[in-house]
Amino acid sequence: MHIPDGYLSPSTCAALYAASAPFWYVSLRRLQRALRSRLIPLLSVFAAFSFVVMMFNMPLPGGTTGHAVGVSIASIVLGPWASILAISIALLIQAVFFGDGGITALGANCFNMAVAGSLAAYAIYRVISGNCSIGSRRRVVAAGLAGYLSINLSALLAAVEFGIQPLFFRDAGGAPLYAPYPLKVAVPAMMLGHLTVAGVAEAVLAAGLVAWLQRSHPSLLRATAPNAPETNGAAADGWPAIRPLLVGLSILLLVTPLGILAVGSAWGEWSPRDFADPAVRRQIAAVSLHQQPPSIVPAGLQRLSAIWTAPFPAYAPPFLRSASFGYLLSATFGAGLILLVAVGADRVFSGRRGSG
Repeated sequence: MHIPDGYLSPSTCAALYAASAPFWYVSLRRLQRALRSRLIPLLSVFAAFSFVVMMFNMPLPGGTTGHAVGVSIASIVLGPWASILAISIALLIQAVFFGDGGITALGANCFNMAVAGSLAAYAIYRVISGNCSIGSRRRVVAAGLAGYLSINLSALLAAVEFGIQPLFFRDAGGAPLYAPYPLKVAVPAMMLGHLTVAGVAEAVLAAGLVAWLQRSHPSLLRATAPNAPETNGAAADGWPAIRPLLVGLSILLLVTPLGILAVGSAWGEWSPRDFADPAVRRQIAAVSLHQQPPSIVPAGLQRLSAIWTAPFPAYAPPFLRSASFGYLLSATFGAGLILLVAVGADRVFSGRRGSG
């Protein structure tokens, strides 16, 4: 679901950057006061959590791979606006340092997963959970449904963005310039794996974490349950309050090498050289309703795919021979970078709070 550089036209990328920008702006404005009141630790740990969760690739029907996003649990704990920032930060680091998602397509990826995913997950969770108590099982069910539906909405948006490219952007000879498959292929090819596997994984992740928070730290669920009966949990405030989440994140980091066990690429994330490899071409056709990919790499895809070279492409630092250790190191670097920046930002805001 991470759209690479070259699969969307420059005009599509610009439109989706423009669509995401107002949500980023409103998120920052709405959170300006909250950032000064110790939301930074909570936002950063969920940004790091989303970053790591997206590294756990799962085999999908047909031979592709997919992953959960963590957007639903971020929306449930942080609220939709902070979730938009948290998921966008994770996607930015993935694109810049690891080439997971394109720089030109960052606006599209943020719109699909961070913006639409966060708003949908929040709305579904609030509607289904209603005013029930924090510890109600209804909230667990609501979290699961929010996770399942939000990630499938994100996947559908990505599929539509892929599918409209050959409709609007072709060369003089009629060949697609960017993503080569039309809507009738892109939508079912993308949705099959998300409706059956990735959506279930996101649902289980969200429901499981809400059930755990209900027992261990119910106050973290208070932000999206303003009308629920009061709980006896301690208020979630500052770094000490999220220590259990940091422990869980550390455990998750240690098992990230499991994320490379799934074989195959995600649909629509093929590199230009894959179009020239007969074996990969057969795999692409098999997961694309048996329609062959173009024999020549689309010209726009070829050109834009080289616009940015990540320092650690595919989470594989070139100076390491061990793929598993490289993956673990990449996960630690990405999550650590998020937390390190958050510590610095928190100190800045702490100084302002003190002077204020």
